[in-house]
Amino acid sequence: MLRHVVTFSGRDGNSRPMFILDSIEAPGGHVARISLDRPAARNAIAIDQWLALAGAVVDAAASGARALILRSGAPGIFSAGADLGDLAGLVADPALRHRFRIDMARAFDAIAGLQIATIAAVDGGCYGAGVALAMACDMRIAGDGARFAITPAKVGIVYPAGDVARLKALVGPGQAMRLLATGMTIDADEALAIGLVEERARSADEAALALAEAIAANARSSVAGLKRILAGDEAADRLFEDAFGGADFGEGLAAFRERRKPAFGA
Repeated sequence: MLRHVVTFSGRDGNSRPMFILDSIEAPGGHVARISLDRPAARNAIAIDQWLALAGAVVDAAASGARALILRSGAPGIFSAGADLGDLAGLVADPALRHRFRIDMARAFDAIAGLQIATIAAVDGGCYGAGVALAMACDMRIAGDGARFAITPAKVGIVYPAGDVARLKALVGPGQAMRLLATGMTIDADEALAIGLVEERARSADEAALALAEAIAANARSSVAGLKRILAGDEAADRLFEDAFGGADFGEGLAAFRERRKPAFGA
């Protein structure tokens, strides 16, 4: 059983969990989960924790997981985004501003760059950089209590360019501007209607696990290749052709002929 706890050192000097990496066994292989677990701060992520998040993502991939779920370990909140208590330090420190932007981007890019499927299970509030975190995943599921707001304009800043690009790709430029310029809060139904999430469920956690298990039952090589094709990989045509010479296709074809479930390789 995979389990790794990334601790956060608070302003009081005490260490407490920030991210918990664990796994759940599924029929086709295990599903990794990263749980945000800082309930006292509504799962806000401190400046010095973005690289730790990127590291947890790398560890999840290295574990051989078939899929990754990003979720909350705190009831009622997915993430309040960046820790506003840290942002005052950016006023007079240009170097820290640069580090903040780069480290945050590294965390999001680590998620987006995984060769396994990634799912954000959003139960509760999802705000600011929390929305960017969810958008870095391949798919997003909103639970009954999910609420989304992108709020930089309310505090006099802007959203990073990479996050704006992901938002625009999901909802289109008009809806992106509406969300960014107003900082308005939308519920799960509206998030589904405009394309910010792919699924609406009573429990995002349960729906995300069901989706991850369905993906885990399929060929890991196929999922990785399809992700590259969706991302516009220039080698897409070659990926299609090469798949027919791979071991997973051999197993899939044999399973089809023998009327059994395939046992794909790791």
